[in-house]
Amino acid sequence: MGKIDLKKELQTFYNPSAGTVQIVRLPALRFLIIDGRGDPNTAPAYREAVAALFGLSYTLKFMLKREGGADYGVMPLEGLWWTGNPADYADFSPDHKELWQWTALMLQPDCIDPERVERARSELHRKKDLPALDRVRLERFEEGLAAQILHLGPYADEAPTIDRLHRFIAENGYRRTGKHHEIYLNDPRRTAPGRLKTILRQPIAAGGN
Repeated sequence: MGKIDLKKELQTFYNPSAGTVQIVRLPALRFLIIDGRGDPNTAPAYREAVAALFGLSYTLKFMLKREGGADYGVMPLEGLWWTGNPADYADFSPDHKELWQWTALMLQPDCIDPERVERARSELHRKKDLPALDRVRLERFEEGLAAQILHLGPYADEAPTIDRLHRFIAENGYRRTGKHHEIYLNDPRRTAPGRLKTILRQPIAAGGN
């Protein structure tokens, strides 16, 4: 079978411009998902969640390839972030990261089903000790209407780009409705901070306040 190129198939959602805010409508997509809370820089729960997501995603990829299925590239890590009211980003203070709640997720091709996930989980359990592995679940997530923009540079410098995104939403007659969403297109362990690329996405609805 050929190779599935999810980034190409979904380039409207995974290749936005850094110069302009884009309005998109996301369909229901299949993700591996895990929830948690706490400072992502210091909380073991976040590191464990990310390790479980990457481990399971790569195990699924290679398992499918061994079985003669389609090959595909593993998609980037994504995160939903909030505290208090998910639609009120003012609550999402960088000074109190210990209060952050999050959902870490990674997009999967539609050929990945619950039965394959469980077989991959069992295989990975035999190879590695990943404390969060049993909490990963496969779900469809439909974000719907959203505004997004590409942020270039360190994660700590996202605030002006987020402000720009939020101003666009308000000035164009929309209101924020869901959780702040980030998609990490680079591996920060292998990429200089100034070269990091992060998609910032905010679910919206018509009718600004």
